[in-house]
Amino acid sequence: MNSLPSCRLRDQPAAASSTPVAHAREAWQEASRGPWNLSSIPGFVLTSLFDESQTHLFLFSLVVLIYILAMAGNTAMVLLIWAEARLHTPMYFLLSQLSFLDIFFTSVTVPKMIVGFLFGWTSISFGGCGAQMFFFMFLGAAECLLLALMAYDRYVAICNPLHYPVLMSRRVCLLMVAASWLGGSLNASIQTSLTLQFPYCGSRKISHFFCEVPSLLTLACADTETYEQVLFVTGVVVLLVPITFITTSYALILVAVLRMHSVEGRRKALATCSSHLTVVNLFYGPLVYTYMLPATYHSPGQDDVVSVFYTVLTPMLNPVIYSLRNKEVTGAMKKVIARCGVCRNT
Repeated sequence: MNSLPSCRLRDQPAAASSTPVAHAREAWQEASRGPWNLSSIPGFVLTSLFDESQTHLFLFSLVVLIYILAMAGNTAMVLLIWAEARLHTPMYFLLSQLSFLDIFFTSVTVPKMIVGFLFGWTSISFGGCGAQMFFFMFLGAAECLLLALMAYDRYVAICNPLHYPVLMSRRVCLLMVAASWLGGSLNASIQTSLTLQFPYCGSRKISHFFCEVPSLLTLACADTETYEQVLFVTGVVVLLVPITFITTSYALILVAVLRMHSVEGRRKALATCSSHLTVVNLFYGPLVYTYMLPATYHSPGQDDVVSVFYTVLTPMLNPVIYSLRNKEVTGAMKKVIARCGVCRNT
């Protein structure tokens, strides 16, 4: 019984002679054992996607190249639609909004990942993590809703062409874009506030290259089962409801196309719809895997691959898909290039 006090007395000189750095380290270790939040410990550490092997250096260079192409392609699409008068239609206005969202959606995560790999800056503050999570979910949900509204635009154009100017007026298009942005911000506000209210303790290392809700919840030192159910319901609203809306729209479109007597009209309708359907599948598929499947179906490696797919690859493919199979876009692009060539020669 008396041995404990004597041990503490022997330890006191060592404690007295410890440096301020040792005191800070001990305080950090003590704090990291218990719950912490915005007002206590600085933040998290993100997991790098790549190491310094030759294979990973190649993959990193590939991701950077895809990101640059995504930024260039979507920026070019926005400028092209803005500059070319014959593309000032509801369909291309919504397409320009999709490209605009893609520019910021991919920029929420990729630059931080690049800086983390090149300079080792993998730490992120609690507030920075919350901001990244908010804008990621805000832009992702807004894009989900916008893709559903673009399906409605195709439905009206093919099934009700005579009423198209009224049903898809400039005012209606602006309301559609505003609704997608409002729905995205509402979804992000709810999920971010609920996720950040949990106490986090122990390890600060997130098994992901950016702050995403499923990866962050694994670090919470509280029961998150109820919130995961809320997350599932939110996923149903943001993902499955738009998917159902898109499926219904294209079922009606298919019926209308099969009734067309003009082969050229049928081909043009199918070409336009196939581009949009391809983009929908590329974007919604990985999101359904991430937010709708139970945690037992996930692993850090698979989550990283899926996240890279819809945060980098899909934004790069969107302008390519809409350009290659759309004569109006390719024609406008050739016209703008020719115009630039004439200006340069003069």
